[in-house]
Amino acid sequence: MTKDKSLFVEFFGDYPIIRVLDFLIENDIFDYSKKDIGRNADVSWNTLENFWSRLEETGVVTYTRKVGKAKMYKVNTKNQVVQQLIELDNKLMKNSMEKLEPEKLKALA
Repeated sequence: MTKDKSLFVEFFGDYPIIRVLDFLIENDIFDYSKKDIGRNADVSWNTLENFWSRLEETGVVTYTRKVGKAKMYKVNTKNQVVQQLIELDNKLMKNSMEKLEPEKLKALA
């Protein structure tokens, strides 16, 4: 199954940490276990473990609760870096939509 790359991943590059950030930003109202984050971002457990502590230390992700043995995390929308990434993601989307409009108008003419 091939998955289309998001604008965020296309802009920053298709790297595991970028795919994780993209997944967490797109799903910012939910919390996930690291296993679910890795699976949904298409990142192996070992690769996720290589940079996860950095995401926690910088406050990009935050621990929310424990469900059974699994610790749950979500993106920290109060973090200024995360806020800037979300803003950039929104601007990328807006820019992409603005480029589509003239093409749609030409197709209708």
